[in-house]
Amino acid sequence: MTTRRNVLLAGAGLMASSASGCASIGSRPRREDRIAHTARLDAFFEEVFEERIARSPQLATSLGDRRGYDLWDDVSETRASEDLALGAARLAEMRRRFTPAFLTEDGQLSFRLFEAEHARAEEVFRWRRWRYRFDQMGGVHQGAVTFLLNQHKVQSVADAEAYVKRLEGLGPYLLQQVAENEASAAAGVLMPQFVYDYAIPGARNIVTGAPFGDPGVADTQFAALVAPGAVPSGAQSPLWGDFVKKVAALDAPATQKTALLQAGHAALRNSVAPAYAAVIAMLEQHKARAGTDDGVWRLPDGAAYYKSLLERQTTTKLSADEIHDIGLAQVARIHGEMQAIMTRVNFRGDLRAFFTFMETDPRFYEPDTPEGKARYIAKAAAAITAMSEKLPAYFGRLPKAALEVRAVETWREQSAGLAFYNRPAADGSRPGIYYANTVNMKALPLYQLEALAYHEGVPGHHMQIAIAQELEGVPRFRRFGGYTAYSEGWGLYCERLAKEMGAYEDPYSDFGRLVLELRRAIRLVVDTGLHHKRWPRQQAIDYILANQPGDEAQARKDIDRYIVMPGQATAYMIGQMEILRLREEARLARGDRFDIRGFHDTVLGAGAVPLDILGERVKAWQSLPLTPVTPALLPRQR
Repeated sequence: MTTRRNVLLAGAGLMASSASGCASIGSRPRREDRIAHTARLDAFFEEVFEERIARSPQLATSLGDRRGYDLWDDVSETRASEDLALGAARLAEMRRRFTPAFLTEDGQLSFRLFEAEHARAEEVFRWRRWRYRFDQMGGVHQGAVTFLLNQHKVQSVADAEAYVKRLEGLGPYLLQQVAENEASAAAGVLMPQFVYDYAIPGARNIVTGAPFGDPGVADTQFAALVAPGAVPSGAQSPLWGDFVKKVAALDAPATQKTALLQAGHAALRNSVAPAYAAVIAMLEQHKARAGTDDGVWRLPDGAAYYKSLLERQTTTKLSADEIHDIGLAQVARIHGEMQAIMTRVNFRGDLRAFFTFMETDPRFYEPDTPEGKARYIAKAAAAITAMSEKLPAYFGRLPKAALEVRAVETWREQSAGLAFYNRPAADGSRPGIYYANTVNMKALPLYQLEALAYHEGVPGHHMQIAIAQELEGVPRFRRFGGYTAYSEGWGLYCERLAKEMGAYEDPYSDFGRLVLELRRAIRLVVDTGLHHKRWPRQQAIDYILANQPGDEAQARKDIDRYIVMPGQATAYMIGQMEILRLREEARLARGDRFDIRGFHDTVLGAGAVPLDILGERVKAWQSLPLTPVTPALLPRQR
């Protein structure tokens, strides 16, 4: 019979025990053998990741790698099938060549995560037709633009030439997305009708302003722009404005810059404009066919699709009904904590009256002016700076990557979310970015400013993602991977952690923290309500208005997000609750030996993982002896 040991010897190419000194069959492998076997596994993972980079120019760019810098990903179904088959072959190869029992603990974790990643890829492929490609949150028509603006750096003439090639290729890339979306529509998957009222204007915004519109006017604008000493004037489209700015910053002869601008101008007019016209025409046609029901239950096999989404987003087997009930219980709990703050500030009235007070008192809002928006961004940056000074007392490992706070760009602020984070480049060429959407300052009350900043910045997403990318000795598929329940659960956990770290000195800011936690609890209720219990959109909006502060416009925008991102909103509180549960379990198990820095370093020290694996890591840490982290071991920040 072929034993696992024999497979290991044959597949991994290990030397016979008489030559290598390996332990005999059936005995425990020696430490050096485990290390050597794991090193070979890590080399295998590196091969696989390099393969992925070679097949995904956009992944390469996001990592700061210039390979394929002039190309877009192939998003056809043929390529998706090839990628899945390649992943299956690589998984089979890993299982054939490597045996978990002969790996280090970290090697065993990588083995399991590689298996989990492929299982997730199989689910994504299975439900590929159910994806909304052109919605207002993650639509490819907007994602392609933000990719060029934020990730395609122009530091040389070659980079600028690659930018032009990507503008030329953006047309075919979008037309490929259109073809895939038409296939989804043919399978009975259309976005709810209201979503098109976001998507169509969003697409039009991208091709509004120079060099689009009247050809004569555009040509005149271009001639004026490239004249000696000229500066941009008039309304510019997002891509043209970005390209002009990046070319202007180049250290190159004026004639070369003019040639680049001419090429970019032509690419926008000849490739980008017709592609967006095709996108808009498709969206208008689909809107006429779309229905008014909102939940994914209305789609073919909608119940199975939503079950798959919940499992992928939460990394648990919780049912929709269980998640709904958890949400109801958490809403009640948070309402009680809010009432305690009402008592603290001597407010007379019920919770609904307190909500109204917080919504209407002008002291809690910056004005909806350029100055007010700038002050909000400055205050958010100041909150992050102050929090950063407190990190060494709670974390042994600190991120090296820089963090910036920015307002969402005007061209996408109408459809973008309230706040979000973009990861830094691994090579340090791009900082992590916390984006706050200042399109409506009423949606960004100052009493929520701290909690939002801590969630998106530090100790939240920036800390977790930057640390993961900076881990040494960890395969890149883990450093750059992600699990929503882990990452969003961490962000929500950090909103509460910040209170322990001395934040929210103003009770109204602490109330703001609870408001954001309440929003995540409400998401459990309304997401499952919409997609499982078949709530109409207005019922979900009404539930929000009855249970949290905020106006109907913001409630509607929140619900519209949950409709096009089914299941995603449930990950936040499910993840946070599990991290809190594991922390309390560890505190009780370790007693006086409990060290908050050790706990946090354990949670962050392996990159993003499913919640069950996180639980295993914390349990293993509980039994370890106390090993204090000295300041000398703390990484330097930059």
